[in-house]
Amino acid sequence: MTLEAGAEKVIFDCMGVSPGEKVLIIADTEKQQIGQALFDQAIEAKSEAMFVIMLPRARHGEEPPKGIAELMKHVDVIVAPASCSLTHTQARREASKVGVRIATMPMIIPQMFTTGGLTADFYAVRDRIETASKKIGNADSAHITTVKGTDLKMHISPGRWVKDTGIFSEKGQYGNLPAGELFLAPDEGTANGMLVIDGAMAGVPELDEPIRITIKDGFAENIEGGQGAEQLQKILTEAGEKLKEAGKNPKLVYNIAELGIGMNDKAGVINNPLEDEKVLGTVHVAVGDNSTFGGTVKAGVHLDGIIMNPTLRLGEVELIRDGKMLL
Repeated sequence: MTLEAGAEKVIFDCMGVSPGEKVLIIADTEKQQIGQALFDQAIEAKSEAMFVIMLPRARHGEEPPKGIAELMKHVDVIVAPASCSLTHTQARREASKVGVRIATMPMIIPQMFTTGGLTADFYAVRDRIETASKKIGNADSAHITTVKGTDLKMHISPGRWVKDTGIFSEKGQYGNLPAGELFLAPDEGTANGMLVIDGAMAGVPELDEPIRITIKDGFAENIEGGQGAEQLQKILTEAGEKLKEAGKNPKLVYNIAELGIGMNDKAGVINNPLEDEKVLGTVHVAVGDNSTFGGTVKAGVHLDGIIMNPTLRLGEVELIRDGKMLL
């Protein structure tokens, strides 16, 4: 696909934009080209299209400007190509509450419109997610292991699963594009063990070696592993200082916020977490904010780490074995 064809797929197929709907494209100054392509297709859909540009956010999960946050509540559809994710923000959450359909595209680059995850058949992705969801059933525990040392257990609440299918045709639906994951906020304070991030880490340009994170009672306690670990620690320290300035507990940035399962068979590991976390047979775990998808922690930051070739057991069900989906 070309950029234009990819943008057409987003507006017409994924978002299902109808004539007359109010469509808001939110881009930052680093993603204007993509924003323009999406805006052009929103016009082709005969929608009431709007295109706003903001400065890049400092980190994933940082709120957009207040004016944009307010505007988000007064449209039907939002597509947000940006350098940092707006998915786990209060602005996105409030817009979803009033029924806005939202696709966020953090760290998106033009090449991702032509190859990889965005070329997937999202109806097939949706079917795969539905099949996995039925297989998981009411499992209330999760256990992730890898040959590289991940051995992490946590409690989960079955009703919290979010299906990021890539088809956002109903009011209040939201997710990433490229899409293709099943995720939830684990029960707070229950994650314990070792997490080894060897695929990619949001906020870290490149992993020079795997990041090893010791987790106790739901919080990351120790982060090791070369320059990547140092960069991750720096982001979390700065986010914690922001919380402290606001009179909140800085420890919240270390909260184990998300367990996610990659479901997109066209996605590949390209050192971009937006696509990497959707790779079929991978698992990702995030630290920071979970308040936008079932949790209670508001941390102002949300960072995903991708685990390659995992074995994932949910209750008595082995869903992934050494990176192979068992459906």
